[in-house]
Amino acid sequence: MGMEQNFKLAVKSLMSSKARAILTMLGIIIGVAAVIIITSLGNGMQTMMNEQFEKIGTNLVQVMVMGRGPGSSRTAEPEDMAELVEQYPDVLSGVTPYVSVNTSVRSGAEKFKRTQVYGVSEDFADMDAAFGEELAQGRYIKYLDVTRRSTVCVIGEYINQTAFGGDGLGKSIQIGGVPYTVVGILSGGSYALEEGGPSDYVYIPYTNAGKISDSTEVSLYMFSCAGQDSANAGKALIENKLYSIYQTADAYYVMTSAEQIQSLNMMISVLMMVLVAIAAISLLVGGIGIMNIMLVSVSERTREIGIRKSLGAKRKDIRLQFIIEAGTTSALGGLIGVVLGMVVAFVAGVVLSGMMTSMMGGSGTTFQAVPTPGAVAIAFGVSVGIGVLFGYLPANKAAKMNPIDALRYE
Repeated sequence: MGMEQNFKLAVKSLMSSKARAILTMLGIIIGVAAVIIITSLGNGMQTMMNEQFEKIGTNLVQVMVMGRGPGSSRTAEPEDMAELVEQYPDVLSGVTPYVSVNTSVRSGAEKFKRTQVYGVSEDFADMDAAFGEELAQGRYIKYLDVTRRSTVCVIGEYINQTAFGGDGLGKSIQIGGVPYTVVGILSGGSYALEEGGPSDYVYIPYTNAGKISDSTEVSLYMFSCAGQDSANAGKALIENKLYSIYQTADAYYVMTSAEQIQSLNMMISVLMMVLVAIAAISLLVGGIGIMNIMLVSVSERTREIGIRKSLGAKRKDIRLQFIIEAGTTSALGGLIGVVLGMVVAFVAGVVLSGMMTSMMGGSGTTFQAVPTPGAVAIAFGVSVGIGVLFGYLPANKAAKMNPIDALRYE
């Protein structure tokens, strides 16, 4: 009997008991669909983040300074970082401390409980576009504002609209109980205007931020490099400078934007692998289900096996017949799982894209959950392989049957 005939018999066997066939394939269907959905969403997330980082640019370097602990007199001052920029203007174009302040923000009787307050320097103007913001009105923080600790601030679009009805330039808000004059307003970009959202922030001179938090130490710096190709060189210069101050590499951490992208992609890849491994359990369960049903099928068709053997069928013919039947069952289940997974992934992608678009004001971010051909091929191939693997034991049992005993079987 040829392969084509064996395949026709396998299809006929499945069609003769549709309910049993569907239940047999259920584990395979769920497992394959889950793998397709997970990989599609993961790939979509990676693509979206890479696109966002490409918009930001890869010429930024983030520096976290932990120091050597209490009692140490070694500290990296903002002046040391600024001096580094002055020494290597061909590599580093600017640096700003980035100080987060936990303090109150008020406008008259209205209190903004979730507004983020950050202390920055004048160089932040060159990096602001990396955060998806643009200066809509007024100016940024200036060098004199920093040195004189001027009570001026730059606000986001949320406070501008909520507190001042879109006319906040030159008005005053209270930060930590101190009146600050609004000298600049940043556009909200594509972000939605909501409390605590990406457009709800205030920038003040970092010297004022240190005074509010009662600390002169800066733990976070943002460097901009002269070009994207000089980010690694800039990182090396920064690390050398910090090592000369602290004499240990454990006191700081330096990371470029490109390294941040790689780190996030690695985290997503690891998470995807874990979730795919969990989803693969369904494939294993589906394989066990196929083996169980095939054992039942062998018992039900014992007389058929005896007749075929008495007519000259060899062991390999009987074995191949049942292996093809198991493989066909799992392949059909895998095909249904692929289609189901692609449909669910598409729907999930549309829903998530809509949610992100709503959160970010209607534009700027796209999310598409598109399965890769490789993921589809692997998921389908594994489903077929599981069917063949778990179908071998029942097929081998059928092949070893004694034809006389099989013909006597009732």
